[in-house]
Amino acid sequence: MLKDLLNSCYGTIFEKGLIQEIEEVGLSRVVEKGDLLIDIDDELTHVPLIVDGIVKIIRRDRHGDELVLYYLESGHTCAISFVNCINQNRSIFKGYVEERVTAVMIPVDYIDEWLRKYRSFRHFIIDSYHFRLLEMVDSIDNLAFLKLEDRLFAYLEEKRKVLNSDTFNITHQEIANDINSSRTVISRLLKRLEEEGKVRMHRNRLHVLS
Repeated sequence: MLKDLLNSCYGTIFEKGLIQEIEEVGLSRVVEKGDLLIDIDDELTHVPLIVDGIVKIIRRDRHGDELVLYYLESGHTCAISFVNCINQNRSIFKGYVEERVTAVMIPVDYIDEWLRKYRSFRHFIIDSYHFRLLEMVDSIDNLAFLKLEDRLFAYLEEKRKVLNSDTFNITHQEIANDINSSRTVISRLLKRLEEEGKVRMHRNRLHVLS
């Protein structure tokens, strides 16, 4: 079972020896939509290799406001988790499950050894960290340089890309939480986007048109 999960997403990425070692010590985990894969200040004993589903990674500031940093999909891992594990820090973000997730959880005690032993694992972690860093830079740029309406539409475009669907279920409050705004402002901006022919609104559902 675990070997099949690993090979389905990581068989062409990791060496056979690494797959075998992960199979021996890893755990399979299923997390339902709406639940948390990980929460802020959790102790990191395992790091996920996502096999299926979507996880939204969220950062909370000191005032309690939250911002979506990026999404994890099949074949992804959370590189920040690896850094926290190596430094023996607790989680600094939470992972909210957008679509039911199947993951292989690898114990943090083996990370140092596998980084030294397996070239594919080193490249995978470095590439993951680089990609997530670029995504976080994009998030910072959006906050710093884009008007809220442009940030909103960029968020909807990213949502469409991640879910691979032009239509998805979401409330105005959920959008407001994700981009650190208010429901009233988001409702007004969505109405404007609808008038511009960029979205079509339904009850708790949106259709992105362009």
